[in-house]
Amino acid sequence: MWNLVGDVLAKRVVRFCLPPLSSIAFSKVYCSSGQNPSMESSGPGNTTTRLATVERAFQNKGFKVDDKHDTSGEEKNAPIPKSLKYLLIVLGTSAALCSAYIIIKIAKPETLDPEVPIWKQYLMNMRKQIDAVTTFIQEPSRDKLLPDPVSYPYYQPPYTLILEFTDVMAHPDWTYKTGWRFKKRPALDYMLENLVGLYEIVVFTAEPGMTIFPVIDALDKKNLISYKLVRDSTHFVDGHHVKNLDRLNRDLNKVVVVDWNEESVKFHPDNRLNISRWTGNDEDMALVDLTSFLKTIAMTEIEDVREVLKYYKQFPDPLAEFRNRQRDYYEKQELPPTKRPQQSIKKYFDYLM
Repeated sequence: MWNLVGDVLAKRVVRFCLPPLSSIAFSKVYCSSGQNPSMESSGPGNTTTRLATVERAFQNKGFKVDDKHDTSGEEKNAPIPKSLKYLLIVLGTSAALCSAYIIIKIAKPETLDPEVPIWKQYLMNMRKQIDAVTTFIQEPSRDKLLPDPVSYPYYQPPYTLILEFTDVMAHPDWTYKTGWRFKKRPALDYMLENLVGLYEIVVFTAEPGMTIFPVIDALDKKNLISYKLVRDSTHFVDGHHVKNLDRLNRDLNKVVVVDWNEESVKFHPDNRLNISRWTGNDEDMALVDLTSFLKTIAMTEIEDVREVLKYYKQFPDPLAEFRNRQRDYYEKQELPPTKRPQQSIKKYFDYLM
C-alpha cells in the first residue's frame, strides 16, 4: 500500500514540477560531461532528451516514473464499484416502493363504486387529499379565531383593536454578536394602558407562535393584551399571510386594524389604519398620536369605524393629519370665556373630520 502511495506522489511531483526540474537536471548532465548547455540545438527531439534525463534522475533516487504523465482522464473514467451500484439500486427501488405504497394508501377510496373504474376512483380520491392539504396550509386553522363576546355581568369592550407585532409594536434586529433581539417601540406601554378599557386588544401577526409568544409576554408584563393570533390564524394567498377578519368572530363595524402592510389586510382594506413602519428610531412618537386617535373614536361612540378610517385614508399620514387637526382645534379654543362655544365631544370629533 505504501509503495502505491509513493508511486502516486512521484507522478504528481513529476507532472507539476517538470519545467524547473528539467532545466536543473539538464544543466547537471551537460556540465558533468564537459559540454555547454547553451550549444545544444533546440527542437522537438531536445525536449524528449530532457524528459528522459529527468526520469533517470528520479529513478536513481528510488522513484518509479510512468511514461503516461497525465492520468486525470483515466481517474475520472474509472468504473464504479459493483457494491456501490448494488447499493444505489437497492435504495432507489426501496424509495419507489415506499412512495407507491403511500400513494396507494392515501388515495384508496372509502367505498368502491362498481360503475366507475378503480384507477379513476384512486385519482379522484388523491385529488381530494391534495385539496385538503392545500386548504389546511392556506386557510386559518379554525373558523372562529376569537371566542364569543362575553355577556353581562362580564365586561366586553365595545371595540376591537388588531395590532401587528412586527415593526408596529417592536422591531426585530439581528447581529452576529447578539443574534435576534426585539426592540420595543416608544410609548407602547402608554398606548396599552390607555386603551385597555376601551378596546379589546388583540395581537395578530404572521410570525410563528413558537418564537413570538415569549416576546409578547416579555413586552406585555401587565397582561393588557387579550388575545394573541399568529401564523396559523392567517390566510395564505399569493405568497402573503392575510388577516381574514371574517374569521375574527367580531362585528367589523367596531374593528380597527393597525398595520403598515396593506397586503396583510387586503380582504378588508376599510378596517385598516395605516401607520408608519418603525425601524428602531428612539424619537418615534407615532403610538402617542395613535392613542389619541383611538381614544377619540371610542369616546365619541362611533357606530361604524370604517367611515372614519376611510376618510383618513386619503391622507399620506393619517395620524399626522389627525394631530394637525387636533392642534388647530385646541388653538381655536383659546378664546375669551364669553365667546367659547359649548361643544360636546361628538362635535369635537366632527370638527376633526
